[in-house]
Amino acid sequence: MAELDQSTGMGRLEILNGGFEGMTYDLAGEEVVIGRNPTTDITLLDEGISREHAVILYDADALAYVIEDLQSTNGTKVNGKRIRSAPLNEGDEIQIGQTLFRFVLIKA
Repeated sequence: MAELDQSTGMGRLEILNGGFEGMTYDLAGEEVVIGRNPTTDITLLDEGISREHAVILYDADALAYVIEDLQSTNGTKVNGKRIRSAPLNEGDEIQIGQTLFRFVLIKA
């Protein structure tokens, strides 16, 4: 994974619920895979999550993050709406299985 240009800031996911509430994950690579499989970048112990559920991509041209559902069984929601692909904005809430995240940008 290539490192990002930190001058634009870096994305971070914060868990908002459950036993892992308060945990954070920095989105330091160009792509971050979320799922139940131990080989994913963010591994969640949630039976409602597919082995490889979603990916967050950093678009260097647009200087923005995009989340894509990887054809998961239960889907991915951004701000309560089921998505296939969606740009991420500061404060967006992402639901994957029973896990709720907040997307934040950390300024460099």
